Amino acid sequence: MIHFALLLSLQEVDTEIKGGLFDFNATLPLMALQFLLLMVVLNLIFYKPVSFILDERDEYIRNSLTTASSSLLKANELIKKHEQELANSRKQAQEIIKESQQEAQQIVTIKVREAQQEAEQLIAEAYEQLNVQKDKALRTLETQVDTLSEEIKVKLLRN
Repeated sequence: MIHFALLLSLQEVDTEIKGGLFDFNATLPLMALQFLLLMVVLNLIFYKPVSFILDERDEYIRNSLTTASSSLLKANELIKKHEQELANSRKQAQEIIKESQQEAQQIVTIKVREAQQEAEQLIAEAYEQLNVQKDKALRTLETQVDTLSEEIKVKLLRN
């Protein structure tokens, strides 16, 4: 117990002599030197490699974003180009369909005219043939009437 009391009294003497919380003696520059040495070692071992990796990662992300942006722009340009080509193709298809319809209508009109002309020609030929047959029949009837008239005349004169 004596030793314990002695230690307590020595500590009281030391705290009174040292002057409180901060001592400005040779340990302060040593602590500052240790801190600076620790900062240099941490900088070399930890901060530089980590910052290098983070810089590489940032560069990779930046490059990826740039590449993605340019790819997106190219894709949008291609989409616009293909939409324009599709619109032009649709327009051309509509024009081709319209022209085909007009050509088909013209062909139908021509065929109808030709059919009408053929029908009119057939009617005219049939009318002419009927007229010829009528004239022939009338001539035949006239000759028969003449013959019968002569026979009647001869029979009447005989009587």
